[in-house]
Amino acid sequence: MAAADTNHAHIPVRVFGGPTALFEYGGLRLLTDPTFDAPREYQQPGGVLTKTASAAPTDLGRIDVVLLSHDQHPDNLDNAGRALLAEIPLTLTTPGGAQRLGNGAKGLADWESIELDRPGGGTITVTGVPAIHGPGAREDVEPITGQVVGFVLTGMDLPTVYVSGDNASLAAVQEIADRCGPPDTAILFAGAPRFPILFDGAPIVLDSAQTAEAAEILGARRVVPVHYEGWAHFTEGRDELVAAFTDAGLGDRLDLGDLG
Repeated sequence: MAAADTNHAHIPVRVFGGPTALFEYGGLRLLTDPTFDAPREYQQPGGVLTKTASAAPTDLGRIDVVLLSHDQHPDNLDNAGRALLAEIPLTLTTPGGAQRLGNGAKGLADWESIELDRPGGGTITVTGVPAIHGPGAREDVEPITGQVVGFVLTGMDLPTVYVSGDNASLAAVQEIADRCGPPDTAILFAGAPRFPILFDGAPIVLDSAQTAEAAEILGARRVVPVHYEGWAHFTEGRDELVAAFTDAGLGDRLDLGDLG
């Protein structure tokens, strides 16, 4: 499935806070999990999610594709992000999310691919890859936190990019590494979000040490972390990520991105 990874020049990644990042790939501009509301609270089953910082850009520019790991939680798709989807030509997400969102959203099951036309000719391939939003087996986790999808992007003479989505499973990371090979850039959702009522308070997305371990499993040349600031339930931030990558001897692979 992986294309020849002949171009190792890192793609620029602009990080806005929360899970939201923007990058250009093969001439297309792609946005991950848009969360652009001002700080506020969201009432959710089992508790309240509190957004502590705004990620709203002043110059977002053209967006061709949204890579949406899942639509169920406001820390991955808030009100402003949901409104933005109506203006975007294509949203790629989970099969269930595509049904809920409508408006031409396309769901990708594990290992299902779609080819997208590049503006200058040729195509890129986006493949849905496994993600589990909590500790444990998928069949135990999904009834509680819902279905999530990650993405691998490949193209002729383009570096491979992996976007993890809200994934807490290193076994899933290993499967992706085995099937897709090392990515040039891995955009890894981190932050160790925890809720006392879920999974005995265990992280439902990678903690900092696991993010560094995922980087090693993948053999990623560069890791851009997202999903570690801007929300009260994120329990580990930038300092913990830097420390974890330094302790693992991977400090040179950590890239905090261009801040939005």
